[in-house]
Amino acid sequence: MTPKERMAECARRGRFLAASCSKCSRTNPCTARFCPSCGSPDSEPVEMEGTGRVATYTIITVPPAGFEEHVPYAFVVMALDGSDLRISGFMAGISAPADLPVGSPARIAGFDERGIILERT
Repeated sequence: MTPKERMAECARRGRFLAASCSKCSRTNPCTARFCPSCGSPDSEPVEMEGTGRVATYTIITVPPAGFEEHVPYAFVVMALDGSDLRISGFMAGISAPADLPVGSPARIAGFDERGIILERT
């Protein structure tokens, strides 16, 4: 199974697949080929809780082709609890800033053709 397939499977279970550097123990996204801290190519997969807080987002009301049925939605950057990692994902039904204050608790709710799906908690 590829890292992307493993990441999707974890997201479907509400978790995030990361990689722990074998040399310096820094936690990185599983898609990183080299540790940005020490440059090592060696890492071990680690599953993390898929919870966090909204760090920033943008609201999409004019979608790219193929995503028309999903509007409005937010493309969200979420800071994962217990780590320095930030991940991005899609959150349905967000049409105004009042719908999603920065700092709102969120969680990974799945994975589809768009990528990681997030929801408010």
